Amino acid sequence: MAKADHNKTKKPSKKIAKKKDQAHKLVLRPLLESDYPSFKLAMDAAYPTLDGAWSKEQFLSQLKHFPEGQLCIEDRGKVIAAAISLVVNYDLYGDEHSYKKITANGFLTTHDPKGDTLYGVDIFVHPDYRDLRLGRRLYEARKDLCVRLNLRRFVAGGRIPGYRKQAKEMSPAKYIELVVNKELHDPVLSFQLANGFHVRHMIKNYAPDDRDSGAAATLLEWINIHYEADSKDLNSRRNSVRVGTVQWQMRPAASFTDLMQQVEYFVDTIAGYKSDFVLFPEFFNFPLMVQFNQENPAQSIRDLASYTDQLRDEMLRLALEYNINIIAGSMPEYENQVLRNVSYLLRRDGTWDRQYKLHITPDEFGYWGLRGGEGLRVLETDAGRIGILICYDVEFPELGRLLAEQELQILFVPYWTDTKNAYERVRRCAQARAIENECYVVITGSVGNLPNVENMDIQYSQAAVFTPSDYSFPHDAIAAEATPNTEMSLIADLDLHKLQLMHHTGSVRNLRDRRQDLYRVQWLKE
Repeated sequence: MAKADHNKTKKPSKKIAKKKDQAHKLVLRPLLESDYPSFKLAMDAAYPTLDGAWSKEQFLSQLKHFPEGQLCIEDRGKVIAAAISLVVNYDLYGDEHSYKKITANGFLTTHDPKGDTLYGVDIFVHPDYRDLRLGRRLYEARKDLCVRLNLRRFVAGGRIPGYRKQAKEMSPAKYIELVVNKELHDPVLSFQLANGFHVRHMIKNYAPDDRDSGAAATLLEWINIHYEADSKDLNSRRNSVRVGTVQWQMRPAASFTDLMQQVEYFVDTIAGYKSDFVLFPEFFNFPLMVQFNQENPAQSIRDLASYTDQLRDEMLRLALEYNINIIAGSMPEYENQVLRNVSYLLRRDGTWDRQYKLHITPDEFGYWGLRGGEGLRVLETDAGRIGILICYDVEFPELGRLLAEQELQILFVPYWTDTKNAYERVRRCAQARAIENECYVVITGSVGNLPNVENMDIQYSQAAVFTPSDYSFPHDAIAAEATPNTEMSLIADLDLHKLQLMHHTGSVRNLRDRRQDLYRVQWLKE
């Protein structure tokens, strides 16, 4: 709360003030850990009728989460005034927020470096220094910070301590109106209006303990006219994303051209619905396996890997031509006598990335000699931050959590399963990843049969799109699902803004409520 100029004490006499001025050596600078003793003394003096200073734990947390936003003015090494701030995505809180909620009770764990609004948490001046316009200096410094960080606005909840004298005569809203119209003077609001702020809103129960203000507060706003929206930033803040999946029919392909005709048909179809992504299943290129010797499955899959680069390049061409991001299921890669299972992200801007399958099933190793990859990361796209876990990998919750810590929004899971119980393992784990990591999860596999292809003869699949489980999402946490064991495509719209809201206001908040003082998941290999 911008506790700023709490009921001002009587100014020192001009004689005393002049004497002080001669001895002052004022410096505006960021707060440091070593400042806490004098910071506490000044804040206690500024708020004798409220709660006094922040605890040392709150103070250190403020410095930890947003050090450049914590400013002070010192006089010969002693803090005499300070301003506390954080950055938030204002849409997550709206105008009807509480002080404790938006500031995380003063600990500023709500600070979001990617937010769009500088939020004024607190500002105070030691009573002995209130004749030096230090509050104005701190406000100007925070405006400069807002401009430097290219934020849309500077918002603060301001007290109206003068309301106490008028409480029997009028409502807080009427009092604010009269102060804005300069019919009345309020020691805080009048000061803030003079500093270029306008009243954006009035919050009735902003700070219940503030009796002088009737628990109400003005929501003040200063617009940064220098703000420049960045095109990349606008893309990263997209709210609505459309995803499509291909529940792929396994049918023998006599040639690479035959396979690509089937691939292009689905890319064309799903792109026609203005989808941002299309997901193919794990090993969707196995129809080409009929060309190779099935008496030696290990050699057959290595021969199939000879198509991988060509298939990736052709699908990248389709991503460009049809303006859609393609998650190319997975396909075998054979390099330096090591066989791996790789999924490609083929972006519609012509770039590509890959994600290897990390965990190999006993069957995959026994038949083919597959080996696991060693890297895991979130992949940037023009429609959100995505991750890829291939089939068995989704059954390891650590991987989903590591991606969530990199701000994952959509997890894509291409799989291949032969029986329903194998499918259910993938499905149930995918649903768990969506709930525990507060993200969307999109899964798809293949259906049908591939006669005479060793270890890939039958398939079972039911593609689906899973959501977190909370009021903003479908009651069963399923955005869409396909008909089991039928070749088809599935399309769903995902609201990324709902994920942000859930992180901050959900019924439960799995990511925020983790006891990292007790446990954590750590990636060991660089």
